[in-house]
Amino acid sequence: MRLVIFTEPQEGASYQDLLRVARHTQDCGYDGFFRSDHYLVMNGDGLPGPTDAWLTLAGLALQTERIRLGTLVTSATFRLPGPLAISVAQVDEMSGGRVELGLGTGWFEAEHRAYGIPFPPLGERFGRLTEQLEVITGLWGTPPGETFTYRGGYYDLYDSPALPKPVQQPGPPVIVGGTGLKRTPVLAARFADEYNVPFQSAEAAAKNFAAVVEACERIGRDAAGRAPLALSAAVTVVCGRNDAEVRRRADAIGRDLDELRAGPGVVGTPDEVVEQLHEYAKGGASRFFLQFLDLTDLDQLDLIAAEVAPQL
Repeated sequence: MRLVIFTEPQEGASYQDLLRVARHTQDCGYDGFFRSDHYLVMNGDGLPGPTDAWLTLAGLALQTERIRLGTLVTSATFRLPGPLAISVAQVDEMSGGRVELGLGTGWFEAEHRAYGIPFPPLGERFGRLTEQLEVITGLWGTPPGETFTYRGGYYDLYDSPALPKPVQQPGPPVIVGGTGLKRTPVLAARFADEYNVPFQSAEAAAKNFAAVVEACERIGRDAAGRAPLALSAAVTVVCGRNDAEVRRRADAIGRDLDELRAGPGVVGTPDEVVEQLHEYAKGGASRFFLQFLDLTDLDQLDLIAAEVAPQL
């Protein structure tokens, strides 16, 4: 069971804030440091303002050495698939092969309006996501010296040299996530290396995991010789040495402790957090993205690393 620290910089964080947390994440022995890809705050004033996800990861690629780096998740509405494939491949090279691409449809309409980004209806967003996954994996998988051509409903590529190539082959791991039980599991089965369920109870996550496993069987993923799909869950974490510390940390992120305990999320002392994570693991989760909202509270990272991780 692997633990990743997952941050939400749109709520208010500079690059230096993220660098400090990423380095501490690395020092504590976590598996990775991921960030959201959003341009608009959802709570509070958001100062000093948003940072771009892939610019951030490019900087962290050069200023960290071991941890995995990625997005949970990049919105398919934000970038064209060809340039995105180039950006991710370049950051993969800069990091020495430590990058992962989480890619989704996009959902936060207000940030699209705020920054002039078109926000099509959900059906079109799913269509665009499907084509982006086809284009990005197609570009990365094209052998050197050959070209890639693609004719889609939204994107056309002609005789692309499909460069640069990422360090990881056939490409950086792709993460597809969501809570839908029909279209999302099929996309994950077809294109992803990992399927992520965001902010659901352990019981609901298990249903999503079962749906994606069934989709893998339906399309013959294993029979085609592809690696098994990794399963993961994103959960809000509030961990303290005692009830008073747990409450203080809940207050610090503006969350009601009773609501947090009602879930979904992992909340409580280290032993309680371990017990809750094991419930997700029973449903199939082998990797956890711990949503870490108070970027000043490095002591919580220390606590989880020292008293939760060893029990997993």
